Amino acid sequence: MVAGSVGFQCPECVVLGRRQTRQADLPYGGSRSAMPALTSQVLIGINAVVWLAIILTGGANSFLFQTLAIRAQAFCATDRYILAVDSQAQCTAVGATWFDGVSSGSWWQVLTNAFTHLDVLHIAFNMAALFMLGPQLERVLGRTRFLALYLVSALTGSAMVMWFSSPYIITMGASGAIFGMMGAVLLIAWKHQGDVRSILMWLGINVVITFVGSSYISWQGHLGGLLGGLAVTAVLVWLPREQRRWQWPLVAAVAALAIADIVVRALMLAPGTPVS
Repeated sequence: MVAGSVGFQCPECVVLGRRQTRQADLPYGGSRSAMPALTSQVLIGINAVVWLAIILTGGANSFLFQTLAIRAQAFCATDRYILAVDSQAQCTAVGATWFDGVSSGSWWQVLTNAFTHLDVLHIAFNMAALFMLGPQLERVLGRTRFLALYLVSALTGSAMVMWFSSPYIITMGASGAIFGMMGAVLLIAWKHQGDVRSILMWLGINVVITFVGSSYISWQGHLGGLLGGLAVTAVLVWLPREQRRWQWPLVAAVAALAIADIVVRALMLAPGTPVS
């Protein structure tokens, strides 16, 4: 018999009770969420509110859209020309329009672009993917780790956009974070020796769509998000239990590397610096 808090239990009863009791800790160190879909629902709500605000304030011409979406380099333009001026004051003085970018100080765009959409199909597909994948990942990783995965993937997507997109092109959407989530699902399935063929097929279809539509789809943001999601998930699920104290420092290192890349590129594209 096994001594319990009240009386004694047979060994078989103890084993059965442990199997039937939900543990508070998740397999990779996170805490079990009482509502695993809540984080995804909040993220979907934020995206929906921002999209609606953009549509109601002018769509592509909305100040909100131009402020939140990411552009690596600011520029001054008329209806026909881009002008060689270095500041918003100079641009306004000649009667042209100034379009801000990360390199001119709009640093928030590296994250706000992941909550910014214009086309209804774009936000619909992204939010559908978030609705399907988000709760599953939160059940495995816990709320805090899932949110870190989502935001760091968005950040690494922005870093890739900064370096490999045309500096004047505006980019937006949660696709980088979504690709990071797809990478996470793939690694977790592989870790547990699951059948990854359907996941690889789904990911492969999205990669093909990305490159076929590269004239209007940001392959840079998608690839950056995927790489960031793979890196964060590898840190979370492959560290041995006794080394899990390194999870957060290593996740922070992935984010710091992305931020460093963004800062370096922004300094290269700062007003007055030739584009390289």
